[in-house]
Amino acid sequence: MHCVIGSGPAGVACAKALLARGAAVLMLDAGIELEPDRAQIVRQLSETKFGGWNPDQVAALKGGMAADAKGVPLKLVFGSDFPYRETEEKIPWKNHGSGLKPSLALGGLSNVWGAAMLPYRDSDITDWPVNNSGLAPHYRAVTQFTGLAAQRDDLEELFPLHCENPGKLQLSRQANLLFGNLKRHREKLRGRGWHFGSARVAVRADDWPKGIGCVRCGFCMYGCPYGCIYNSAGTVRELRAEKGFSYQRDVIVTKLRETSEAVFIEGFHRETRTPLLFEAGRVYLAAGVIPTAQILLRSQNAYDQPLTLRDSQYFLFPLVLVRRTRGVQAEALYTLSQLFIELQNPKISRRSVHLQIYTYSDIIGRAVRKSLGPLKMFAPQLEERMVIVQGYLHSEESPTIEMTLKNGGEKDFLQLDARPNPRTRRTVKRVLRELLAQAGRLGGIAVPPMLQLAEPGRGFHCGGSLPMRASPGKFESDTLGRPHGWSRVHAVDASVLPSVPATTITFSVMANAHRIGWETA
Repeated sequence: MHCVIGSGPAGVACAKALLARGAAVLMLDAGIELEPDRAQIVRQLSETKFGGWNPDQVAALKGGMAADAKGVPLKLVFGSDFPYRETEEKIPWKNHGSGLKPSLALGGLSNVWGAAMLPYRDSDITDWPVNNSGLAPHYRAVTQFTGLAAQRDDLEELFPLHCENPGKLQLSRQANLLFGNLKRHREKLRGRGWHFGSARVAVRADDWPKGIGCVRCGFCMYGCPYGCIYNSAGTVRELRAEKGFSYQRDVIVTKLRETSEAVFIEGFHRETRTPLLFEAGRVYLAAGVIPTAQILLRSQNAYDQPLTLRDSQYFLFPLVLVRRTRGVQAEALYTLSQLFIELQNPKISRRSVHLQIYTYSDIIGRAVRKSLGPLKMFAPQLEERMVIVQGYLHSEESPTIEMTLKNGGEKDFLQLDARPNPRTRRTVKRVLRELLAQAGRLGGIAVPPMLQLAEPGRGFHCGGSLPMRASPGKFESDTLGRPHGWSRVHAVDASVLPSVPATTITFSVMANAHRIGWETA
């Protein structure tokens, strides 16, 4: 029996690989889910054609997503914070200057992710013992169950699709306007290291052949009632129908103990706190970077020995377009990222810089109205011109988070301490200067005074606390994710990434987890 701990994207990718190789899999998971009353509203909306939704039910699912000039404080799903619930009690942790949070939810943080799917480039993972040729078949395996909406465009020169027949999503009119500007100046921009194209997202697209695809209801940021945005909780439900797979929820894993023949998994029941013990031939840790660190440090009695967690710095700012796109407030659209821009310019960074373009959503509309205050009568004109640029940097130019297991008496806890990087702000300023220099070609002006540089971990693109090495030392892992000193335990989540490139993290985490499962089944 192989045991996978965690039901997030890494956990299901690893489980899929193990099952494909004929292994029996037990998945242990806390498994917190959306509250029944909200889930009932979601079911009712999912059974109703868009356009006939009950406004009171819609309002109930949008509650709590307050937005202002600083963005959304914490992304909820259907108005609920269940993805983050119970963590401070069940897996104690304390934050000092970090915005990172763990999850005990069924599906983990895929409940609230932006579904962006872009692989890593070899030039951004030069410190990895695994390269794209080793990951390529696993990227392809992942897209077969996540789905992918994408276009064949210039991004393919740098980032293979890893998908034979991607779905197609209709861009918003604002996105088409900006994309048209970029394409008109394609050669000049390419000379400056710009590569751009439609966003790639794990979404059932307009042309989805089975059931309901995207209907462009504009609800993406709150959660999709039709289930069009990929969530690994859905994969768990599908796996439960497969022979050889079993799932046990309400399990909090605290410690592992390895012998020459087995791994013993200690924990407790999430609700009753009854002690639990499981035995497996191999264990795959896919619990997320905070719980995985806790489990391994506690298992080795490694108190007060810090691990360094690497972050991909998250930042955002508005881009005000010269031309208005009238009527965006009533447009049928999806509100996830619409366009990707990749900057490959050594004058900005020796690594890739990743930018995601978000066009109008009602969350942006509320933020505009709130920021204008008494001048909110001008909000419609600004909404019709403004898009949001969300950016990420490579971890070598980003802050780190020090994770240390502390003995707190009756309960130990993981302490997270943010460590700034002086290079971060300088690189972000170079990005802004580049966008300002290209304002004429963009057809819009970036607004540096409204730059929001998020606290470390706030973008949830973190990893590398147990980095893979060809010859691992203490608190490092081998190419199969086995931490130094362990033989039957494999970390398969972002903990083992040696660095975190700017491009989207989840796709590569899933591919690597699938690779480890495939090679160790």
